[in-house]
Amino acid sequence: MSLFSPPNQNPNFGTSLMTLIMAFISQSHSQSQHQPSWSKKPGSLKRCKTAPAMAVMRDLKPKTPQVPKPQSESSSIIRQAVFLLSIYLILGVVIYSFNRDEFSGIETHPVVDALYFCIVTMCTIGYGDIAPLTPATKIFACVFVLVGFGFIDILLSGVVNYVLDLQENMILTGIQMEKSQQGFSARDYIVDVDKGRMRIRLKVGLALGVVVLCIGIGSLILYFVESLDWVDSIYLSVMSVTTVGYGDRAFKTLPGRLFAGVWLLISTLAVARAFLYLAEARVNKRHRRIAKWVLHRDITIEDLLAADINNNGFIRSGFYLS
Repeated sequence: MSLFSPPNQNPNFGTSLMTLIMAFISQSHSQSQHQPSWSKKPGSLKRCKTAPAMAVMRDLKPKTPQVPKPQSESSSIIRQAVFLLSIYLILGVVIYSFNRDEFSGIETHPVVDALYFCIVTMCTIGYGDIAPLTPATKIFACVFVLVGFGFIDILLSGVVNYVLDLQENMILTGIQMEKSQQGFSARDYIVDVDKGRMRIRLKVGLALGVVVLCIGIGSLILYFVESLDWVDSIYLSVMSVTTVGYGDRAFKTLPGRLFAGVWLLISTLAVARAFLYLAEARVNKRHRRIAKWVLHRDITIEDLLAADINNNGFIRSGFYLS
């Protein structure tokens, strides 16, 4: 640590652990006397002046070319997600259409029922209103569930994360451009421009809003299209977006299944991401509390002893920071 190196010591060598401890004790004693120790004791430690100036370091160019920053793969993830989702749905529609007699359930339209079955299977809801009957279709359902749950959902979750991050960056960019033209506003309660992120309270509010919005839209469609009462509509909507799917209620009409094919695909991913925001908010709050405690506590002799990882009586900056 060059900050505590004596004037005649080579900065390439580590600082003596005993020197640090003695300096720490001397500084603590001087603080209790309200007098600076370095102004009285000629043998006290001094700041090392051998580091190059920042103006000189800016002019230095690396000898080897810098590795270019990797390009974002978000666009490729979106293309892969759309392509694989299309293949997944087309394959499911073809197999279901040619084996309609081997599936149980109320029939409306072959293509709509097939899409509805594929979406319900991929979202792992499991209503049970359409189920395979023969060994061949059961094997197909097993493969279909594993592929949809383990691969397609991962890509679709990546797309959702990309869209949310893009929206957050757009909001932050707009706030930063407007902040230079005006002073403090109500938006400062929403976005922390200095830290470059949206405030936790906004993310939690958006998460709760997404959950309520998805449940509300589903409840309205179930009430007016599926002719369920309000209790059953809210009940089925909650069981759907949380992927519980008890199976006592399901979509039975053609318009309802068309709506379910889009609504289930979006709402299940959005609600899952919303609950993840709630979990991240609690974890981030705990991390900030611990970081604040660490940064505001005083350094003790035990900290200096613990920083001597090699037990050789010397401390380097890397050991201390670790």
